[in-house]
Amino acid sequence: MVPLVRAAALTNFLEVAESLGFDPREALRHAGLKQNLLKDPEQRISADAVVTLLEEAAAGSGCVTFGLRMAESRQLSSFGAVSLLITHQATLRDALVTTMDYRHLVNESLAMQLEDAGKMVILRQEVVTTRPSRQAAELALGVLFRMCSALMGTQWRPHSVNFIHSAPSDLRLHRRVFACRLDFDSEFNGFVFAASDLAAPNPHADPAMARYARQFIESLPQSHRHPIVLEVRRAIYLMLPMGRATSDSVAQGLGMSVRSMQRQLDEAGASFTSLLNTVRCELAPRYMENPSFSLSRISEMLGYSTQGSFTRWFTAQFEELPSTWREREDGRKRTGGQGGRVASRPSARRPAI
Repeated sequence: MVPLVRAAALTNFLEVAESLGFDPREALRHAGLKQNLLKDPEQRISADAVVTLLEEAAAGSGCVTFGLRMAESRQLSSFGAVSLLITHQATLRDALVTTMDYRHLVNESLAMQLEDAGKMVILRQEVVTTRPSRQAAELALGVLFRMCSALMGTQWRPHSVNFIHSAPSDLRLHRRVFACRLDFDSEFNGFVFAASDLAAPNPHADPAMARYARQFIESLPQSHRHPIVLEVRRAIYLMLPMGRATSDSVAQGLGMSVRSMQRQLDEAGASFTSLLNTVRCELAPRYMENPSFSLSRISEMLGYSTQGSFTRWFTAQFEELPSTWREREDGRKRTGGQGGRVASRPSARRPAI
């Protein structure tokens, strides 16, 4: 099942393209999208198409911060009907939990998780798509950062914003948007902030409006759409780099028993093992493209206890050794080839889901 996203995800796309002197028509065509779709924020479109469009636009305009430029002027209203419910939550924790509960109404490819770390909290957010997308990741982080700022104002000062990808040569836009420590080459995309911030009161909260908004959202046709395959994939994306992507942990995180999860996956024609392998196939090239990640570190991030196990798996999937794959991609980039595009790699043998 292909994750869908509201066309509102592309708010400011045309404006950013115009500001850069970039004609987006060819990028829209390659992504299989029509410009008229952008006029209806409630239109549902493929998340993979959005990722393709953002990457094409970034490459075509020569702007590595294209997605973040789109996020810079986003408002809480970009979340659609869910924004009214988020606005009236009592605390930041309530607002984040609400965002997680109803994220499928905004973007089915979003995976989010709060993780306690003593006096700090880690808010992980990943965009689950079939191809790597620096632009989609930075757009999603920028939008989430602005949402928290809208609720907390100047109190929202996270310890850091973390990116899996490497830093661009110019960090001025990142510093302006996030106004906190920037950690690139990280093992996750997301924020690290004080646990006490979760209890920060929202001065705009109105319990009566929150109840009204929840009733309205629950009446929407898509409000209870939680495809099990998408849910499990999102959970694996978040848990795999943490070394916790087991069937037991994923089922627990989804609030169900392993037996119930496996039964629902069977009914959907999928299995936990096939989904785990698919996610590894999608994440491996993203990690491999980052020269800051050693093969040993990548092995751990993909859930392998030894580098040898990872090497055997990678060779079986991509039909070449990890070191050979990396050398070839590095050479392609040095000669101006299309390194980093999924279509240019040997096809990974992914199970159908």
